[in-house]
Order: sequence, then structure tokens, then C-alpha cells
Amino acid sequence: MMVTREAWTDERLDDLNIKVDDGFARMEGRFDKMDARFDKMDGRFDALMRTMIQGGVVVIAALIGLIATQL
Repeated sequence: MMVTREAWTDERLDDLNIKVDDGFARMEGRFDKMDARFDKMDGRFDALMRTMIQGGVVVIAALIGLIATQL
């Protein structure tokens, strides 16, 4: 079983502070990469939505044309 320290020295606290700052800096870099990936996916979803809307307009126009020819 590990024994916990009751008191921390200033040097140990400084080391911990540097370690935590380095960890946050690495995480920030990962978040930047994820932001770029999400931006790329947003573009793909926008293109998919545009294609679906165009297809819907074509289907509706075809149905209107079909109904018009039946009258």
C-alpha cells in the first residue's frame, strides 16, 4: 500500500504545475485536430443535404408532371 504525503514541497508543486500545463497543451493540440475533422464532416453533411434536397425537388417535379399528364 502506498503512503500518501502529508506535505508537498514547493519544488514538487512546481513540477506538478508544469506537468499539468504540458498535459493541457497536448490536449489542446488534439482538440485542434478534432476541430479540423469536424469542419470536414460539416462540409460532407452539407453536400449530402444539398443532394437530398435536389433529389426531392426532382421527385416532386416528376410527380407534378405525371399528375398533369393524367388530367
